[in-house]
Amino acid sequence: MGSGRIAIFGGRGMLGTDLAAEVCRRGYAVSAYDLPEFDVTDRRQVADALAGVDAAINCAAYTNVDGAETNAEWAHRVNGQAVGDMGVLAREAGVWVLHFSTDFVFDGALDRPYVESDTPNPINEYGRSKLAGERAFAESGCSGSVVRLEWTYGTHGNNFVSKLIGRAAGGETARVVDDQVGSPTATTEVARMACDLLGQRAEGLFHFAAGGHVSRFEIARFIFEQRGLTNELLPCRTADYVTPAQRPLNSRFDCTKIQGLLSEPIEPWQEPLTRFLRTL
Repeated sequence: MGSGRIAIFGGRGMLGTDLAAEVCRRGYAVSAYDLPEFDVTDRRQVADALAGVDAAINCAAYTNVDGAETNAEWAHRVNGQAVGDMGVLAREAGVWVLHFSTDFVFDGALDRPYVESDTPNPINEYGRSKLAGERAFAESGCSGSVVRLEWTYGTHGNNFVSKLIGRAAGGETARVVDDQVGSPTATTEVARMACDLLGQRAEGLFHFAAGGHVSRFEIARFIFEQRGLTNELLPCRTADYVTPAQRPLNSRFDCTKIQGLLSEPIEPWQEPLTRFLRTL
């Protein structure tokens, strides 16, 4: 079991809520910070939160992918500059930090799963802002890790899984893209992984996702089968949807590097998703 005090930024969001619960379960004392009373772009507030803690985990982010196209300045302020400022303050305080990034730092054009050394090439402002945060964090000289995540879902926020089930409950026909491929990843699994890194004070850049790869349409079909939903479910192409931000088609991660640091094997995506669906 762990010991010490941990600050979690974005601690009441989808990931932060599950993470705070798991960190507490592991024996750490947790201080969770989030809007509206805490602003991760306020250096003074961040410095105060880092005072006296043993480590910090940053889940705070601007996550509106389409909104970032018109609010690019704010997206870069939250996802880029604030991360760099946090890194500098953490370095000065001697605090180890775990920061989360995204598959959207890649363009999705690769014909294999992405490894950590692959060259980023974001195709939307959200991805560019998150890549700016990765680079600012590295340049800060802070001790810590950056973990790229993809396709996360959980109980405490809106996500692909919850939105799909919500639409189905209304009797709607579901049209889901079949040319975006990745791994649906439960925030509960991310929380367990994060605690493994926290316990080791791991250093470096890592990819984490559930085991296996699947299209969003195939995820929807799996959910419909598990839930006994009879709505019409139709495949479509990403090109059929006109959205402000482009989405990468290939979000597959190679998680070999991080698996070596984890206490348990990464589960196939079907297992955590089945458990999640049973809780609804």
